[in-house]
Amino acid sequence: MEIVMRCRQMILAVTLTLMGSLSCEAQVQIDVSKITCEQFLLFKITDPQKLAIWLNGYHHGKTGKTIVETEVLKDDYQKVKDHCYGHFQQPIMEAIEAAIKAKK
Repeated sequence: MEIVMRCRQMILAVTLTLMGSLSCEAQVQIDVSKITCEQFLLFKITDPQKLAIWLNGYHHGKTGKTIVETEVLKDDYQKVKDHCYGHFQQPIMEAIEAAIKAKK
């Protein structure tokens, strides 16, 4: 009987530990408008390529474009990176606008 009680206590302890660790995982939210070129270039937020893809989609959504040209995406990514090297404190959203306007 005592062994059964100890087993139940151990199962309960393991279950509570697992539940506690699951609830500790917090959702991370990022305000993209506050990301600087420095954070973008130095992987301080996430992989710059992943962020660039999201930002490209955001920009296309704002302008109503539904077609993404992959080669243009690569070129735009490089232009934003090049622009950011000279403007570390500029918000990435402004850098994108500047790089795209310079492209035209």
